[in-house]
Amino acid sequence: MAVRDPLPPGDVELTERRLLMSVVEVARHVFDSAAASIFLVDGDTGELVFTAVSGKGEGHLPGTRFPQGTGIAGWVAASGQPMIADDVEEVAYFARYAAEATGYVPSSIMAAPLIRYEECIGVLEVLDRSDALRGELADVDLLSLLATQAACGLELLLRWRHTHAAAAVSRGDDLRTMLERIASRVLSGGGTPNPTALTLLVAADELLA
Repeated sequence: MAVRDPLPPGDVELTERRLLMSVVEVARHVFDSAAASIFLVDGDTGELVFTAVSGKGEGHLPGTRFPQGTGIAGWVAASGQPMIADDVEEVAYFARYAAEATGYVPSSIMAAPLIRYEECIGVLEVLDRSDALRGELADVDLLSLLATQAACGLELLLRWRHTHAAAAVSRGDDLRTMLERIASRVLSGGGTPNPTALTLLVAADELLA
């Protein structure tokens, strides 16, 4: 049985935001942390863009940008490797000025990359996690699993968007072909306009205006 497409075109961005918010909310609660966030890498500029935030800064940070390579998140994005910094002051990659700009300076940071086709498209970051036991998985392994879920979800949405765009182009080509056929009949019959074809062209022009 065919499954109907549940995502109208206008809901893709909303679904993406909900997906990423669910990941950061789970991460914050699992690690009992002060905050969790996802940066996405701007494909044109390489900037790190706060896309989803749970906890400290959630009211004002989404949409904030930092230059490529900024801080621990920048290192993780560039290397494609996770990092745990239990004392950020001992890590050379920590950018205090960037943390101060967000309004919250953490003592510890844990970050994992969102990987798509061997390329880092974002970073999942957790600030000031607790020391509570969370089962058999190490913290970095659990964070990496959450980052993988986020990357897989984004991949599915991206594929849907590309499929929808290709279908829209195909529909546009079909419409163009149909209008060309109608136009070719307007002057059929030795130069006498075909009234039916002319009416269809006028109606199409009004719909597309």
